[in-house]
Amino acid sequence: MELSEPVQRLKVQVTFLRMDAPPTSPAATLPGDARVERVRHCSVPFYRYLYNTVGEPWLWWMRRIASDAELAGLLAHPSVSLHVLMRDGEPAGFYELDHRAGQAANLSYFGLVPWAIGTGMGAAFLRHAVDAAWHIGLPAVTVNTCNADHPRALPGYLAAGFRKLRAIEEIWPVPLSLGMRIPAHLPRV
Repeated sequence: MELSEPVQRLKVQVTFLRMDAPPTSPAATLPGDARVERVRHCSVPFYRYLYNTVGEPWLWWMRRIASDAELAGLLAHPSVSLHVLMRDGEPAGFYELDHRAGQAANLSYFGLVPWAIGTGMGAAFLRHAVDAAWHIGLPAVTVNTCNADHPRALPGYLAAGFRKLRAIEEIWPVPLSLGMRIPAHLPRV
């Protein structure tokens, strides 16, 4: 991805994971005051709020540079679904499932808002995402994570039953205009 504006180039390790069978262990349960809602007609501003709030600490930048029209098209696609974790009347996290390729259900995005991290909801919310992905009816569920994500992301996916397929190094051209904090542990190129 080449951008015409000033960028900070970062070296990022991306890990691709796959699950070939649904989990057989009992699902962890969310707290009684939490629920997951599928957002059937998500507005672009609400999506941007979720993406930016959840992703800010982990350098989620790619959808920030997408146009409103691109995001509206994605959100309207019948093979893309958005699910929001609600707790006490406000969003606590979200996940996005994408099965446009038809080979696997991909967990495109998954995360909690900063105030919900460490509250014990992550594993149950991830299991909800995995179960929803399997409900689509495809032969596999995939996800990827990187070393810019929360340090518990990769161990959480492995504990949920995903297995590593491969890890690759990518160079991310993060636009400086986004004003995002670049994690100190990511090498600059």
